Amino acid sequence: MTENNGKDFVLGTIIGAAVGASLALLFAPKSGKELRGDINQGAVQVRERATEWKDIAQAKGQEWKDLAVIKGSELKQKTQDLSTNVQSKFQNMRENDNQSDVEVDEY
Repeated sequence: MTENNGKDFVLGTIIGAAVGASLALLFAPKSGKELRGDINQGAVQVRERATEWKDIAQAKGQEWKDLAVIKGSELKQKTQDLSTNVQSKFQNMRENDNQSDVEVDEY
């Protein structure tokens, strides 16, 4: 849930920045040449900012993936250990039960 909120926030920020910059440039009293230059400069800035956020998002995604792999491996190992422990206890119970049966038969 948090991941979607972060993505939504970043996307909203990018769109808001682009719309705000475009509106500010369109309503500013400038000549066409100046306006086109300002729009171009604004677009470059938005692209640079989007690239930075993309890089940050990719790094965070890689961190979360690595953490998931580590936690998954730990959980798998704990499950295997628990399974081995349960099998061992069950085997011991069967052996003890078989020994009890043998002792009762001897009387």
